[in-house]
Amino acid sequence: MANEEQIVKEEAEKEVEVIDQEDVQVENAEEASVESDDLTIANEKIAELEAKLAEAENRTVRLQADFENYKRRIRLDQEAATKYRAQSLVTDILPALDNFERALKIEAKDESAKSLMQGMEMVYRSLIDALTNEGVEMIESVGKPFDPHLHQAVMQVEDAEAEPNTVLEEFQKGYKLKDRVIRPTMVKVNQS
Repeated sequence: MANEEQIVKEEAEKEVEVIDQEDVQVENAEEASVESDDLTIANEKIAELEAKLAEAENRTVRLQADFENYKRRIRLDQEAATKYRAQSLVTDILPALDNFERALKIEAKDESAKSLMQGMEMVYRSLIDALTNEGVEMIESVGKPFDPHLHQAVMQVEDAEAEPNTVLEEFQKGYKLKDRVIRPTMVKVNQS
């Protein structure tokens, strides 16, 4: 009987061991399931954070590009303002130059009138020189092809001796400041 008790005891211990192993396996499976769920959640969180990081980096790159474009526009605006700072003054002076040119076409009859004309011509030349120093230049037109960017056609005629679309006569001088037309030249153009 002691032997039987021993056998029953051993079998009971084996059953307890098997139950313990099953419990351990169940616990391991539960832990693995929990770890798998935690891993899935962590991977989702990582993917979400990576997406937010990529979006933030993209936004930063766009903001930097926008800022560089803004700086370039400001620089170009400042350069243009500096380059064309005299435009309003030149525009205001042009009618006075036109009047000087008309006055200089008058013929002087006596010495005092000739002396006055010489003085006016000196003033006119000094004005032209000052404007030239600022980058103002007259637009040459007579004998040149008509250019709508430089010329304003106020009259068209047909002249068989002249080239077609050529400026034949200038009625009012045109001026440019650097590369910008301040006032186009008023011209007569050959239409043929």
